[in-house]
Amino acid sequence: MLDFINQDKDPVTGKVMRKVRSFVLREGRLTVGQRHALETLWPRYGLERAGGQLEPEAVFGRDAPRVLEIGYGMGHSLATMAAAAPEQDFIGVEVHRPGVGALLMEIEEQRLSNLRSYCDDAVDILTLCIPDHSLSRVQLYFPDPWHKKKHHKRRIVQPEWVALVRGKLKEGGTLHMATDWEDYAQHMMAVMNQAPGFRNLAGTGQFSERPAWRPETKFERRGERLGHGVWDLLFEAV
Repeated sequence: MLDFINQDKDPVTGKVMRKVRSFVLREGRLTVGQRHALETLWPRYGLERAGGQLEPEAVFGRDAPRVLEIGYGMGHSLATMAAAAPEQDFIGVEVHRPGVGALLMEIEEQRLSNLRSYCDDAVDILTLCIPDHSLSRVQLYFPDPWHKKKHHKRRIVQPEWVALVRGKLKEGGTLHMATDWEDYAQHMMAVMNQAPGFRNLAGTGQFSERPAWRPETKFERRGERLGHGVWDLLFEAV
């Protein structure tokens, strides 16, 4: 397990900078299929931070509405969305290689020409690779809640992150977040209520119904049977 405060070097001074991360990088064991997918399919469907700013038309061969999902887990939900909306292009960002391998397998099996993935830190990808005002939707589903109070600073949803996302969304684009932790839902709402350039589509301080484009997961259905809640937030860039 790696420490969740990574060390990066300043590109100008070369000094080590301590950077708070919203994730702990646990590699996990790759299945034979996932490893094979990473070795054989990544050149076709993978995107690299080293490639610099993304040129979507070159990647997808067209100019279409673009959706970015951060932290897609094993990728089934993201692949389902891409298959259901062939008129849109989807970009996933995930740090865990087993999940990336699983998504690559889904892309190949379903022959999805409208889905690509990064295997990297989402904040770095947003900053370095995603052009400003180029996204129609940013999705953040069930991120690590960092439920202990002393770890709340690790939560990805912070004012600085929201401002970064706002710069990448087109006017009228949507930031869609979902969590099954009520405390984190309230934290998200508090941050968004203070964020300039966004309008709550459900009304001030209100949570949204799950939109049709977000598939309900097995985990979510199990939670509902146990009486757990799920909170969706939909904010429009204005």
